[in-house]
Amino acid sequence: MNVAGSAAMAVARRGVAVMFFSGMSMALLGAALPVWRYHLHPEYVWIGHSFLLLNLGVLAGGAGGAALLARKGVGFTLAAGCALACLALLELAAFCPPASEWGRLAGLFLLGMAAGVMNQGGMHAITPMYERDRTATLNLSGILFGAGCLACALFFSGAFFFYTAPSLLILLAAAPGLAAGVFARTPNAPEIVLPVRHWREALEDFRQPAALLFAALLFFQFGNEGALAGWLALFLTQRLGASPATSLLLLALYWAALLVGRVAVQWALSRVRHGRLLAGAVVAQVFGCVALYFTDNLFGASVGVLLAGGGFSVILPLVLERIGDRFPRYHPAVFNGIFSVAWTGALLAPASLGYFAAFAGVGVVMGLPVLGALMVVALLAALWLESKLTAA
Repeated sequence: MNVAGSAAMAVARRGVAVMFFSGMSMALLGAALPVWRYHLHPEYVWIGHSFLLLNLGVLAGGAGGAALLARKGVGFTLAAGCALACLALLELAAFCPPASEWGRLAGLFLLGMAAGVMNQGGMHAITPMYERDRTATLNLSGILFGAGCLACALFFSGAFFFYTAPSLLILLAAAPGLAAGVFARTPNAPEIVLPVRHWREALEDFRQPAALLFAALLFFQFGNEGALAGWLALFLTQRLGASPATSLLLLALYWAALLVGRVAVQWALSRVRHGRLLAGAVVAQVFGCVALYFTDNLFGASVGVLLAGGGFSVILPLVLERIGDRFPRYHPAVFNGIFSVAWTGALLAPASLGYFAAFAGVGVVMGLPVLGALMVVALLAALWLESKLTAA
């Protein structure tokens, strides 16, 4: 490999690595709710507002990240996203309860912007790696994203009784802050030159039935995962009376089930029929959510978490494999647009649960993922049908 190729791969590795910090940012709110004592004074509507502001921040950050890419390049964009995440965590530390809710909403919007910038820069940076192995690159990015979510939950669970809420957030802010310093000090590498595309041309990509189905499928699937991840710790603390640290540990178990399951599915994709994988995944999701709703002990909750997390873990690798096959030519605008829709679903679902829970109670948290699982099955069937009709 020549010098330019090595430098491009170094940029790609940084792009994959930044997904870890994006995962930390996206998973923070679900882990922070017990830390902010919302299990004692549940303000469901404000929780809904919090997820909504985080979602708006992701969308705004995606637009801002595209502007940074055009003007400053990949390295600066990745460093800026990590620095913004560090700043957002410090602001959230300053506005922990009983401080103003509005300050926390502003901090969550800023944290969402940081995730949007990192996602935009990361999806652009992984282009050289994607051109070598499409499916493996997307799966590796997803695994590191999940590892960031797991690390966030484990950190809050392990340190819950040792530090105050502001101290936890300040300590967590050190990770993206250090990453920003590393990215900023990395020598410049050749930028990835992509053809300039007018917004109308980008819009044409979303008129393809396959792109629309992928976006809708990821919207509902990420919505299922995000709904459970955002509310699981709070749900277990209120319904079972578990301590916040124990609930956060079960949240970490959920992220671990997602992470390990996605790695295991990579091995199973070439050995097990995809229809059987899908059927098993849907059954596991439904039984997991039902078990969580009816259980009255930690063992039942652990079984429900493992079933739900394991079932959710199967869907994304199946979809990513289809994406790699149907979109052999990489366009960051298309993929980041599709995944922006997915992340929107991951945050809109828990936001809507906040509003529903204000009227129906926290038990409604387990109903949405069941309905979402059935919608995912219908969309996957439509996607496979579209694929066969296109091939014909």
